[in-house]
Amino acid sequence: MEHTHHLDLNLLRTFLAVYRSGSFTGAAQLLGLSQPTVTTQMRALERQAGRELFERLPRGVAPTTVADELAARVAAPLDALAAVAGPDPAAVGRADPVHLAGPAELLCTRVLPALAPLVADGVRLRVSTGLTDALLDELRSGRHDLVIATTRPRGRALTSAPLADEEFVLVAAPVWAERVRDRAATDLPAALHSVPLVTYAEDLPIARRYWRHVFGRRLSGPAAVTVPDLRGVQAAVVAGAGFTVLPRYLCLDELSSGALVVLHEPDDPPINTAFLVQRPGAVENPDVKRVRDLLLGAGRSW
Repeated sequence: MEHTHHLDLNLLRTFLAVYRSGSFTGAAQLLGLSQPTVTTQMRALERQAGRELFERLPRGVAPTTVADELAARVAAPLDALAAVAGPDPAAVGRADPVHLAGPAELLCTRVLPALAPLVADGVRLRVSTGLTDALLDELRSGRHDLVIATTRPRGRALTSAPLADEEFVLVAAPVWAERVRDRAATDLPAALHSVPLVTYAEDLPIARRYWRHVFGRRLSGPAAVTVPDLRGVQAAVVAGAGFTVLPRYLCLDELSSGALVVLHEPDDPPINTAFLVQRPGAVENPDVKRVRDLLLGAGRSW
């Protein structure tokens, strides 16, 4: 792409929004334009550039190598120009709500309590819950400002920072813990085979990972109960439904009170890192930065 300086600036802004969101629809939402307008502008830019910039897919678009090169050249200058230009004077006043999304359990037990002082100071929040992959797709399309992800996002379209580490623990109510209390770690999987398993999903993602990491073997057998919310899993296990694997932060009170018992304390417990993810180059709402900075500071103590 030899003649970037000859390309229309407004078309480049639209191009960057398409590149970062991964779709014409997402770019239209980000820019406040109609999708046909974005499509027309991208066709015009491709004519100016003399090269195809995006491969049209059944869902969204994929950048060509030419688009990768163009984005690398124009992203920083366009972001700098947007920062200098500042917000639209018509929008000056109370900041827009901050749209935050992530796992329901972490949001409800750690994130929202940490953000309470900002809410008291006037920050408005709109909170959504869901699974990481879907939430990251929505972030790319402009639906959220920040997403707490349980995996680091791939690619260059999103920026992320480690937020907190969560340690997973194998737990049960005392009535079940007593039955396996004297079993050695090597015998524990066999001892638990007859104990009902309560888990987050039918494919046992957290429990399978624990078995593989700690015991070096595959977890076999179906779940007795599946609940798509770890707080529900915890409630069932506290009531005596069986055993499960939970993030330690979620069950600290229950472990302290004795309502739950840790069945095994491995030297190297499974750890998962949560990431705070933001779209780069988005119009900067000052309250988004306040929320981001507070969470990154608070996450160190979770």
